[in-house]
Amino acid sequence: MIPAIVIGAHTMGLGVIRGLGMMGVPVVAVYYRVDDMGFVSRYVQESIHVSHPETDQSAFIEHLIELAARFPGSPLIPVSDESLKIVSQNKQLLQNYFKVACAEWEIIHQLLEKNNTHAIAVEYGIPVPKTNTPVSMDEVITFASELEYPCLVKPVESHSYFQLFRRKIVKAYNFDQLAAAYREAEQAGLKVMLQELIPGEDSLGVNYNSYFWDGKPAVEFTAKKIRSAPPELGSPCAAISREIPEVLEYGRRFLRAANFYGYSCTEFKRDPRDGVYKLMEVNGRHNLSTLLAVNCGINFPWLHYRHLVEGIVPEQTKFREELYWVDVERDLPYIPRRIFRQKESLSQILEPYIHPHVSAVYDAHDIRPFIKRYVDFSKNAVSRLLKHEQ
Repeated sequence: MIPAIVIGAHTMGLGVIRGLGMMGVPVVAVYYRVDDMGFVSRYVQESIHVSHPETDQSAFIEHLIELAARFPGSPLIPVSDESLKIVSQNKQLLQNYFKVACAEWEIIHQLLEKNNTHAIAVEYGIPVPKTNTPVSMDEVITFASELEYPCLVKPVESHSYFQLFRRKIVKAYNFDQLAAAYREAEQAGLKVMLQELIPGEDSLGVNYNSYFWDGKPAVEFTAKKIRSAPPELGSPCAAISREIPEVLEYGRRFLRAANFYGYSCTEFKRDPRDGVYKLMEVNGRHNLSTLLAVNCGINFPWLHYRHLVEGIVPEQTKFREELYWVDVERDLPYIPRRIFRQKESLSQILEPYIHPHVSAVYDAHDIRPFIKRYVDFSKNAVSRLLKHEQ
C-alpha cells in the first residue's frame, strides 16, 4: 500500500494512525510537538520531526516537499488546526507532490475562523448562539449591553488562542471580566467573539461527523457528548455513539453552504431553553474521538485514504450504538470537581468506564503512546513544581 503521511500525532493524530494502521496502511507520522505520543505507535513505519507549521511556515513546507522524493503521491493528512491551516493555504503547491486530504483555504478558512462559521450559519438559517465579533472597545460595550451574564469570550482562531493562553475560552461573569479578556486578546493581536452562554450540562453537546462529496453526505456518524475537560468550557473527554437525527439537516445545510468536501466534525449543543440544537463550531479535520467511529464500524481515516488513493467514494453503513469513548487522562483530573461542585453521582462518573468503551490513548496492543503520554505528563508536573518552588 502507498504510505499515508499524517501531520500531527497527538490524540487526533493517534486516532487516524490507528484507524489506518489496523487496515494495513503504512503510516509516516510527521510531528512538531515533542509531547505528541502518536508517533511512537506500533503502526508508525517512520516518524519525522519538522518545524512548526505556523512559527516557521517556509521550513515546514520545505520539509514536506523533501518527503515527496520518498513518498510520491502519498495521502497528506493534516489533523491539527495549525497544520490544516498551512496545508490548505499551500494546497495548490503540495498537490503537485501528494494527494492532499483537505479542502482549499477558501473553504477551510470558513471553519477555522469562527466568525465566518457563524456568519454562514446565520445566512442559511442554522440556529446559533447570539454572537458578535467586536473590533473596538466601543463595540464591546454596545454588544455587552445585550448579553446576559455569564457569557463567553471565544477566539476567532481557537488554536492560536490556546497556544498563547492555554485555554480555549473565557467565561465572563461581569463586564469587567469580559472587557479584560477582550483587551488581553487584542494586545496579543487576536480577534475574539462575544457570545451568549447556552446553559446546561456538557451532555447536551452532539458531534455530527461526516464525509461529504459532491454536495451530499456519503457517510454520517453521530455521537452524544458525556463530559468535557475542563467542564463546560473544554473539548470532549467522554462521548457515546448514538443516532441523533435532529442534527443531520443542520449539519448537511452548513457543509453545503460552505462548499465543503471530505471529512469534518460539526458540533452542536441543545439549548434547554427552547430545545433547539445550535451550531457551535465545525472542524474540517479528523477529531478527538476519531477512534469512537472507527470502533463503531465507520473508519473515517480508512474511507478517506481509499477515496484519495483508489477513487472509491465511501458509502454509508450501519454503525454500532451505545459504545463509549473516553480520554481517561483528561477526564480523571476533573472527577473531584464533578463530585463536589457539580454534584454528579458515582454512577454518572463511572458510566463510560463500566460499559463497553474505547480509550482515546490506552490500547493493550499499542501501549507505547500511553506510556509516553504518562512519562511526558510526569516530566511536565515535576518541571512546574520546580518552577513554583523557585
